[in-house]
Amino acid sequence: CARNIGSGSTDASPASPASSGGGDNTLHVYSWSTYIDDDLLKSFEQETGIKVVADIYDSNETMLAKIQAGGGKQYSIIYPSDYMVGQMVELNLLSPIDKARVSGYDDLLEQWQSPSYDVDNKNSVPYTWGTTGLVYNTEVLTKPVTDWSYLWDNKKQLSGKMTLLNDVREAMGFTLKSLGFSNSTKDPKQIEAAYKKLAQLKPAISSFTTDGWRDQIVVGDLLLSHAYSVDGIDVMASNPKLQYIIPASGATVWTDAIVIPKDAPNVDAAYKWIEYSINPETASQTLSRLKLATPNRKTLELLPKELRENPALIPPDAVLKKCEVLANVDTATDLYDRYWTQLTSA
Repeated sequence: CARNIGSGSTDASPASPASSGGGDNTLHVYSWSTYIDDDLLKSFEQETGIKVVADIYDSNETMLAKIQAGGGKQYSIIYPSDYMVGQMVELNLLSPIDKARVSGYDDLLEQWQSPSYDVDNKNSVPYTWGTTGLVYNTEVLTKPVTDWSYLWDNKKQLSGKMTLLNDVREAMGFTLKSLGFSNSTKDPKQIEAAYKKLAQLKPAISSFTTDGWRDQIVVGDLLLSHAYSVDGIDVMASNPKLQYIIPASGATVWTDAIVIPKDAPNVDAAYKWIEYSINPETASQTLSRLKLATPNRKTLELLPKELRENPALIPPDAVLKKCEVLANVDTATDLYDRYWTQLTSA
């Protein structure tokens, strides 16, 4: 769910030969941008002789639409979020993981041994995790931001200076949490209440954006942004006046996993990529560079101390207890999408 194209990521151009699927020596990957950098691509190619072409998406829904339109025949590796793994399984879009070809399942921390979104990890390999919260400018917003209610209580000051993620489940999810509901409720009345509350905030929102807020908040053009933890940590490093927080009433804790599409053109290369990228030595180096948390115990032990002890990256248990995974909402998906369309197109 780290959703911004970083300086080290590889974004294949629209003219890249993804539609061909590549031969044995080419692997086409569809990913969030900050999960792949040049060092990982070069080391994998040196190790295996396989060239990786990476295309980037900025939301699970964008990815799903492309896969349903035939993209499953283009890519051999995808990085969906937890709830999207479940949705893709229901849509019969994924190949079951051959665990004989993937090591390290026994090294997963307990909550990822058999997660609710993919029981027994039948269809996915957990890769990284994080939270979704708020980044704000502490120099201008001198009163500490502690909860989601701050957005509504300070709507006038934040008007035109705040952004929300361009993500229906995340935006509706935190609004539901602010109302005391589950972020994955299927109750139509609760979903409608969240839509109405979010609509009250709409006039003050500069934009719904997954990527575009980062540079703006670093230079001071924005005061507050709804953000994934990995992006929050990144902008804090660029501007010490910025602070990432997990709201007190709870937030999303997300997992992004590696999957193989049902119609993947290069399954052998896909398994080589999985095995290489989740190897604790490789993963610890990659995640250290990209400042990402890991669900793997051995990889965690190899991360630098400053990352292991960073509460923005790996929050204390007391904070995580108030967080909630975004679950697949099944038939309520259409209702969420309908309200989201009304909200963002108004």
